[in-house]
Amino acid sequence: MSRADQLAGLGLGGAGPVHWNLSPAALFEHAIRRSEGIVSADGPLVVQTGAFTGRAAKDKFIVEEPSSVDQINWGEINKPISEASFDALLAKVVAYYQGRETFVQDLRAGTDDRFRLPIRVVTENAWHSLFARNMFIRLESEAELASHQPEYTILHAPGLEADPTTDGTHSGTFILLHPGRKLVLIGGTHYAGEIKKSIFSALNYLLPQQGVMPMHCSANVGKGGEPAIFFGLSGTGKTTLSADPERELIGDDEHGWSDSGVFNFEGGCYAKVIRLSRKAEPEIYACTRRFGTVLENVVIDPDRRTLDLDDATFSENTRAAYPIHFIPNIVPGGKAGHPKNIIMLTCDAFGVMPPIARLSPAQAMYHFLSGYTAKVAGTEAGIKEPVATFSACFGAPFMPLHPGVYAKLLGEKIVRHEVDCWLVNTGWSGGGYGVGERMSIGHTRALVHGALDGSLAEAALVRDPVFGLSVPEKCPSVPAEILVPRNTWKDGDAYDRQATHLAQLFHQNFTQYAAGVDTEIRNAGPLVT
Repeated sequence: MSRADQLAGLGLGGAGPVHWNLSPAALFEHAIRRSEGIVSADGPLVVQTGAFTGRAAKDKFIVEEPSSVDQINWGEINKPISEASFDALLAKVVAYYQGRETFVQDLRAGTDDRFRLPIRVVTENAWHSLFARNMFIRLESEAELASHQPEYTILHAPGLEADPTTDGTHSGTFILLHPGRKLVLIGGTHYAGEIKKSIFSALNYLLPQQGVMPMHCSANVGKGGEPAIFFGLSGTGKTTLSADPERELIGDDEHGWSDSGVFNFEGGCYAKVIRLSRKAEPEIYACTRRFGTVLENVVIDPDRRTLDLDDATFSENTRAAYPIHFIPNIVPGGKAGHPKNIIMLTCDAFGVMPPIARLSPAQAMYHFLSGYTAKVAGTEAGIKEPVATFSACFGAPFMPLHPGVYAKLLGEKIVRHEVDCWLVNTGWSGGGYGVGERMSIGHTRALVHGALDGSLAEAALVRDPVFGLSVPEKCPSVPAEILVPRNTWKDGDAYDRQATHLAQLFHQNFTQYAAGVDTEIRNAGPLVT
């Protein structure tokens, strides 16, 4: 079937002109011609995403259809929408594309050929097409492109809005996943992250059925070949800590863990770049100065075309999307063996959790199901002080199945491969947000290196009296006093109150999982109730 026939099969036979699999240079030219963005002095394309500078979580739905309805974990996150509403919105998207200039990229997700997912991204903007080309795995030969048959297709229409009164949506924005027809509709938002996360959601539905653990994590490999994975929500440091000059990067955000090891889902990185440091994060910083990178919502001088990565005028969630080969030390092929260490990252804005702790297998399962981090003032409208956030599996918005499915897979793999697990706090010390100071990247890197090289596994441990965590007494290059958080607070009683408050939030959140886990896991949470 020809490319034109494949589009016609989706109802897009009237779209045009259609640009297939254009190179970055060609997409840059189209983006400039169409006034979609501007080129910075050092080469990246700088774009604005308008009203949405992050994911529209309330506008994401899964179609309630026969092949998947009994498997989806329906609720506040996985909200259902009818097939009739999906069909009506599909008709609107098809009508929207009639006569419209269109950009198509044929790509795949998954570096393990056994689990690869061929995809197609259809969009109205050159820069979104470049984003998709950067983020997913590119097909390098004409033969691969000619034989490409997408299993999942994204129809991306950011300029089209739904009508909530007739379309069954929450607002004019819509992100709809149809597991049966393997089709995604996105409209009403220019934020490019919706493209990559929709495919992640699809993989999170498909792969557990094949015994593969899908993970919202970064991953890298040490000089001795020992892999490590880093779970964490946005802003906790997954990308920063995995882009380590002393280790080779597998990927920065989405991976699978199969019977043969860890493999990347993507072919690129989507790094948060607000206040990015050239000294602390040199590899990522260099990518913000490279042709081929897409920068979202970064402030740029309109005349000199210089960037200001410290300016959050448009968003705290400024982003850089670039191919993974822009990072100098990567793992060729994006695959490695079974991890020796798992790092679970949290950004504790209350300033009460230790900067690193060793987890028992039961504690690892407890904290994986909890998925704790904290939002701070300025990240979302209305937030004036730290707010605890619990996101199961460190990625609940992208997990269509019940969290227990993913937890069971992870727990089995931790035991089978004798993996050491660690909880690392990249948040505040000496007080909460606005009082204490954020943990330095240098200290966090030293702690992570100590975990990965085995030195902390041999260190003497003390038990945190509030959270029950095993905390090393010392680590090279890290002041011993910061390892026990209460010691860093001027007011010990204030620490006790704040720590008790957070412990209670952990307990309240975990009630939803308590009935479905072993007693050992139920009892692996904070000691204080």
